[in-house]
Amino acid sequence: MAANNNWSPDDAAELYRLDAWSDGFFVVNELGHVAVKPFENDALTIDITDVVAEARRRDIKFPLLLRFQDVLRARVRRLNEAFAEAIDYTKYKNVYRGVYPIKVNQLHEVVEEVLDAGAPYGLGLECGSKAELIASLPHLVSDETLLICNGVKDRTMLSLIIAAQKLGKNVVPVMEKFGEFEQLMALAAESDGKTQFGVRIRLRTGGAGKWADSGGYRSKFGISLPELIEVVERLEQENASDAFILLHFHLGSQISDIQQLKQAAKEMAQIYAELINRGMPIRYMDVGGGLGVNYSGGSDGGINYSLQEYANAVVSAIMEVCDARKVPHPTLVSESGRALTAHHSVLIVEALGAYQKDRVDDDYIAPAGAHRMSRTLSEILQSLRAASDGEMEVSELLEAYHDIVEIHREASTLFGMGYLSLEENALIERLYWSNCSAVLRHLRAADPDPVPAEMRELEDKLVDQYLCDFSVFQSMLDHWAIDQAFPIMPLDRLDTEPTRRALLVDLTCDSDGKVSQYVSSNPDKQFLELHPIQPGEPYFLGFFLMGAYQDIMGDAHNLFGRVAEMHIYGDAEEEGNFWVEKVIPGTEVQEILAQVQYFPNDLQRRMQNLIKEKIESGAIRPKRGMEILDQYMACFKDQTYIDPRPRQ
Repeated sequence: MAANNNWSPDDAAELYRLDAWSDGFFVVNELGHVAVKPFENDALTIDITDVVAEARRRDIKFPLLLRFQDVLRARVRRLNEAFAEAIDYTKYKNVYRGVYPIKVNQLHEVVEEVLDAGAPYGLGLECGSKAELIASLPHLVSDETLLICNGVKDRTMLSLIIAAQKLGKNVVPVMEKFGEFEQLMALAAESDGKTQFGVRIRLRTGGAGKWADSGGYRSKFGISLPELIEVVERLEQENASDAFILLHFHLGSQISDIQQLKQAAKEMAQIYAELINRGMPIRYMDVGGGLGVNYSGGSDGGINYSLQEYANAVVSAIMEVCDARKVPHPTLVSESGRALTAHHSVLIVEALGAYQKDRVDDDYIAPAGAHRMSRTLSEILQSLRAASDGEMEVSELLEAYHDIVEIHREASTLFGMGYLSLEENALIERLYWSNCSAVLRHLRAADPDPVPAEMRELEDKLVDQYLCDFSVFQSMLDHWAIDQAFPIMPLDRLDTEPTRRALLVDLTCDSDGKVSQYVSSNPDKQFLELHPIQPGEPYFLGFFLMGAYQDIMGDAHNLFGRVAEMHIYGDAEEEGNFWVEKVIPGTEVQEILAQVQYFPNDLQRRMQNLIKEKIESGAIRPKRGMEILDQYMACFKDQTYIDPRPRQ
């Protein structure tokens, strides 16, 4: 692709769709660099290339995860202020108390940052396993702080929850199955008989998007309406109605359609009204998670509502039913983890090299002694290169392409039969790709409508592969598992037009180790427009919206471990408008090996025996053998990713 000399940073922002997914936190500055705007209503920006330069100065290894903690705090404020505005506007007669589901990102610093930012709003936590419960309980500094316990719970968990309630903590186990309710009541009866709990209802309203099965009858969790009646009757019989304090539903991790949420909220509000009128003193209405994030701004990963519209929908839908049924407005709860954490993390990845199709030189002409197929391909190429853009008819171009493909196929057959030399076959391969590139250039200039299948085929064939220093399975598992698209773009050179069409591939020895869907204004989402890699100049890409789930769900494919992290705060009085609070090194080789039961002492002994055998046989000298052993042992402290820099 030829570069557009009139290209500007605004064009780059449009190409990579910043306005659709950045929520105002990321911009392209006048230098053509990606910058962070961590503070609302403040012009301060942090040039991410300055942060990368600081990381390199400190000899921090890449790939590198940057956590912009001020962005995390801003998301917490926005969520709570949106509900406050909705409550004030509608005159809702109760309050909002959000909880952060730590499964979204359990890193201690993330949880503490969220809790600190949410303290003025009474933000609590949500846990879904034994380990998460144990991690969450000590953070309930205030007795009013809400801790909601979802997921399957065994006797140990339920007993610990009851113990925390006896400490005066506001811990609410949500009954996912009727058997859990029976076990909780039995454990409570063994002490003083007092407990409090909530119930997750399996609504008729289904979810929408990738997690549609989280709601409706196909939901993995939840109590049915007949079981709910059994719970209520049991409580009435035992005079324990005051234990039932929360109703909960969940439509999925990323609700794409706001109408689904409104419908579910109204259905749950009707259940709430019925239970209130029956004497159940329910205080909380938990609408679950699902507040979406606009990963692409389109139907393939976007949402059709804003944060304020989400809050308005929850408040108004529940208030409408409560007022009609003349029951008190409950305290509103949501478990919005993705929307709080996604924006604050950016994965920085270096492109190690670009693999392009081999071509002949621009002035190449096949000599008279070349194979007839090489001469024919050379003649076609000369005619294509001699023609101006728009000069050739689409039919001519397609005919040329068909001839090129036929010659390439014939060469493959002849080579397989031994009638074509390796050198001749290699030259035909280069001429083939040169011709394909020339045909595609002319077809783009012709801009045919409709687009012929051959043009789409060429677009796919001629995409470059950019080898990147990361693992899809470790750092963006949702892309591999559920085709989640994440915004990716270069960190600099955005004041010049990207002219390469790239497919990003990772370090793993797996054909799935690639990024196959991109966020772009280009209609074809199967490639990313990037710049040519310049020799000796690092080319860094930013993978955005990585803060939700990706940090914690990573898989150690090929034993690639966690990446290094830098935690960043904005400050106008610091150089570059930022300071680094903490650096967490990436996983060392010895750490990841230990997870699969390989230990340095045992491996050293085995390697030592191998080297000793070679020394005794005279294959190597003792000094050289010990140098090899030292070299081997030094690798244990390396991080698991590629270091492209030469050793000093």
